[in-house]
Amino acid sequence: MGDCNHCTHERALSVEDDITVVFHKVDSHGKNSGGGADDHDECGDDERTAERIHLQSNCHVSCDYDDEDGVEEEEARGSENSPEGSEKKTLCPPAFCVRSKPASREGSAREGADKPKGCPGVGLFYAFLSTVFFSIIALLVKTIQGVHAIEISAIRCFFQMLFIVPLLIYHKTGFLGPRDKRIYLVLRGFIGSNAMILLFYAVQQMPLADATVIMFSNPVFTSLLAWIFLKERCTIWDCVFTVFTLTGVILIARPPFLFGNQVGGIEGNYTNHIKGTIAAFAGAIAAAFTFVVLRKMGKSVHYYLSVWYYAVIGFIECIITVSVLGEWRIPFCGRDRWMLMLIAVLGIAGQTFLTKALQIEKAGPVALMRTVDVVLAFIFQFIFFNRAPTLWSLGGALCVVVSTSGVAARKWYTNSRKS
Repeated sequence: MGDCNHCTHERALSVEDDITVVFHKVDSHGKNSGGGADDHDECGDDERTAERIHLQSNCHVSCDYDDEDGVEEEEARGSENSPEGSEKKTLCPPAFCVRSKPASREGSAREGADKPKGCPGVGLFYAFLSTVFFSIIALLVKTIQGVHAIEISAIRCFFQMLFIVPLLIYHKTGFLGPRDKRIYLVLRGFIGSNAMILLFYAVQQMPLADATVIMFSNPVFTSLLAWIFLKERCTIWDCVFTVFTLTGVILIARPPFLFGNQVGGIEGNYTNHIKGTIAAFAGAIAAAFTFVVLRKMGKSVHYYLSVWYYAVIGFIECIITVSVLGEWRIPFCGRDRWMLMLIAVLGIAGQTFLTKALQIEKAGPVALMRTVDVVLAFIFQFIFFNRAPTLWSLGGALCVVVSTSGVAARKWYTNSRKS
């Protein structure tokens, strides 16, 4: 009878995407002189197997052919689906085994839809927390008696250094930073620490809300300084917002040549009020310069390294200044000592939450959320110091808040159109 020299095995590759790939494998056998018909039947019935290869969107079948448990499980599935009832094997060839990768666009789309999305308001919540912490710091500075603003700044910088050192070691950023960015880091530390000192001094010399409102005007000056030093675009709206801000500062300061010598609603004598106004205004300018320096550095310098320079340079500057002025003194009350440490801790927390907010949310909404700082300042002033704001202070605060909110909203709108 005829010899069975060639036997064709057929394997169907069934894919879930309605694609069938058929492999034809030809096995050559040597001639057998006897039992040709029996050999043919044996070749046709015993050796012919339909091996099905199942591919899913994620290949969970092991490609290790020595895994007997996985092979036995797949063989059981194949025997149930096979029309011939013969022994089936499910293999996952290396060419078709895709580990942890979607096999189709639909599968990847389903996986993307299944991924949990973050809370859309968490960035604004972080910004709100930072605003609350900064407002509490101003309240504590106003409450502490008999300690100079520069000494408070020195204590805050000292504890800030203690918190930052472990973070720098953990992130392996070093303590000096990139060589071409060190000059900007020094400027950031010097100008930023001066802005802090001026704010604390203003809070001690004038009503809390008035000092906070003037200090809050720094976004408007940031736009002007960025136009001067960074060659950023300056529009007519920037000029309008600047005029509004200066109007608000004048309403809060109430200079005698405009409002006369009889000025009501101030804290202490008018000389201290003017000193506080000048300090707050200079602090706002210094804060604006700090933002310009940070923009110049960009994202190539780690945030904690920037804070490290701010703390170190501020601490050295404050120690030298306090020693020259002879204003160094230990707080008499134990409560004030705890409040000084709390100022440092809240400063770290406020800066951390503000950074996280800017990483998650756009700068425009974060800046708008910072307007809550002004509202909290008026509330704290009324509750803790029993001082109601005057109409002049409210009018000045309204001008400043409108201008800073306008700057933030305009940038938000511009960035949204670009994206």
